[in-house]
This record gives sequence, C-alpha cells and structure tokens, in this order.
Amino acid sequence: MNAAAAAEAAARGSYGRLLAWLAWQWRDVAAAEDALADAFAAALERWPVDGVPDAPDAWLLTAAKRRLLMAARRQRLADDPTLTVLWPDEHAAMPEAARLPDARLRLLFVCAHPAIDPTLHSALMLQTVLGLDAARIASAFLVKPEAMSKRLVRAKAKIRDAGLRFEEPDPDEWPERLASVLEAIYGAYTLHWSLADDADAGELAGEARFLAELVASQLPGEPEALGLVALLWLCEARRPGRRAAYRPLHEQDPGDWNATLIAQANAALREAAMRRAPGPFQLEAAIQAAHTQGRQDGHVPWDGITRLHERLLEIAPTVGARIAHAVALAHAQTDPAAGLRLLEAIDADLVAAHQPWWAARAHLLAMAGAHSEAAPAYGRALALTVEPRLRAWLTARLRAEEEAAARPAG
Repeated sequence: MNAAAAAEAAARGSYGRLLAWLAWQWRDVAAAEDALADAFAAALERWPVDGVPDAPDAWLLTAAKRRLLMAARRQRLADDPTLTVLWPDEHAAMPEAARLPDARLRLLFVCAHPAIDPTLHSALMLQTVLGLDAARIASAFLVKPEAMSKRLVRAKAKIRDAGLRFEEPDPDEWPERLASVLEAIYGAYTLHWSLADDADAGELAGEARFLAELVASQLPGEPEALGLVALLWLCEARRPGRRAAYRPLHEQDPGDWNATLIAQANAALREAAMRRAPGPFQLEAAIQAAHTQGRQDGHVPWDGITRLHERLLEIAPTVGARIAHAVALAHAQTDPAAGLRLLEAIDADLVAAHQPWWAARAHLLAMAGAHSEAAPAYGRALALTVEPRLRAWLTARLRAEEEAAARPAG
C-alpha cells in the first residue's frame, strides 16, 4: 500500500477513535483535532520517504501527542504536572483497542453536556467522534457550512474554557444526555447514504451501528436505545436490496433482505414497547417495521403508518418527519393533493435545497399525473444529489416524467 492510500485508510478507519482518545487525554477537542490534522500531514510527507509504518495508528497517535506537547511548551505549560500524568512517555504505544469504544462513548456524552447549546450536541458529536466535516454536517441540519463551522468552533471553545468534565457522567446524568447521543448516531447513519464512495459509506454506517449497539448494551432495557438499534437493523436488513442500484422500498425484492436482522429488529422493538415509554426512535422503527412487513405481505398498511407518523410529529416535528407524513397521508387517502398541501406548508427557506423534499414533491406530482410539474421537481432533486446510484434512479424518473409530459393528452 502506498503512503497516500495508507493515510486514507487510517483516516477512514481510525480518525474518530484517535481523536476521541486524544481529546479525552488532553481535555481539549479543538487542540486534538489540530494535532491529528498535523499528524496526517506529516504522514503524507514522511511515509513516502521512510515507508509506511507497521502500525500506522500508533505512528499517527505519537505524532499528534508530540504536536500537543510542543504546543503546550510554547504556551509555557511544560511544568504543568498534568502533562506528565497524561504522557509519562511520549513514545508510549496506543492503548489497547478494547479500551477505545468506551472512550468514544464517554466522549459522546461529554459532547452532550447540558452546558453546551443543545442544538449543537449532535453536530459536535458528528464532527468530534465520527470525523465528519462541517459542510456535510451542515447539509443534514439545513444550514450553511460557514454557519455550522462557527457554531462548532464556539462549542469546542466552551468545552475548553468551561473545563467541562471528561469523566463518564454519573448514571443519573445519562437520561438528560441520551437523546442527543442517539440523535447523533442516527444522523451519522443517515448521512452515509449520501456518500459517493462505497468504502466511506460502509465505514460510517458500520461505525454508527456499532455505537448504537454499544449504547444499548450499556443501558440494557432503555427503550429509545433499543428503538435506534431496531431502526438501524431494519435499514441494514434491506441494504442488499439496493446494493447494485438504488431502489426505493416499493421496488425492492424482499427475498434479497436479511431475515435474521429483521427478526432481531422486531424483537428489540417488542422489548422497547414493553417499557411503555414511546419515543421518536421507537416510532421510526415501528414505521420501518410496518413498511417492511407490508412489502413482504404485499399490502402496505398506509393508514397505520400515517397514524404512527402523526404520533411521531407530536414528539419530534422535524422536517424529515413532516415530509414522510405527507407522503404516507397521500397514499393512505389515495389523494396526492393532500400530501402536496402538507409539503407546501413547510417553510420554503428550510427546504429550498433539501433533496428529500423535492423528491417527495416529484413523487406526489407524478402520482397525481402532473407530469409537466413532476419532471422539474425530479430535476431539482437530481441537482441536489451526489450519490451515483440515487442519481441514476432520479435520472430515470426524470426521463420517464418528461416522456409522459410530452405525450399527447388522451
């Protein structure tokens, strides 16, 4: 493996783990990010000359630690006793892999500290623990990348300046932070669909699923943690149905799905329901379970799905939930106009560059037979999409609607 490929592989597989460990030890997320960035830059400079090290992660960790120590010395902090406690030997090996998941989980809960603006909890976790850039995070939160970058900088400064505890929170502190942690993990999973590179997408999806399962294992019986695990298992179960090419759920062959994951998801969802504390992830999972079962049975229960969406909107009236509710209602009532009215009621500024809104609008317009309007809506959705397989599907839909619009009436 050449130097550039080795550095890219390390970035994909280890960035989040390395950053979590450095931030945990140094108590400064921004400084850890800068040090790790310098370490990767040094790798690209040194590895072509010296050769790729046998343990790239350990090399990067040592380089980042050295950078942090040098910065500390420049700030006249060399005599601070915490430095010798943190790194008695700056050439020490990287901690055992078994410790890293716990460190990452603790850092997730640090990022959800109540002293940090709650609207930034998930974004901070997506960048700090999962290594996503501000532009990609901004797309998920429907804000400009510049605005998101500034918010994240302020949040990291808050962690540093306020000296927020990096210790694992006490059990009575978990509930108030759990929702933000779960939201960030789900955000990472949903963002992986937009990645054009299969390796990057697979890494991010696997990381999100691992963290969801880790949280659920640390909080046995927590209904929302179970709900998120069930939701991700259902989504992963259907992945084979869209591996070669993007296919919406109604076009997939249920025979391609992973029956074991579906059964595990349904079991987790039943266990969560026994707690009688419904939350957004349980409802999201229930909606997906209904779609999955309906596709297997040949009859999608749109009325029940619509009611689940209405319950979800009472708890979490997000833009995504409103869009999904509009589509479900249109199918339940066999009335695309009803769904279109709900879409139009969403703030136009929020959805002007939101691909799912345009795709939903195009679908309902096509359902209504308004092909001349559906075509440009599909075109707008296509322009907002980078994932090649989804682009191919949207292109096919666009052409079909253009052809339908061009056919003579009657």
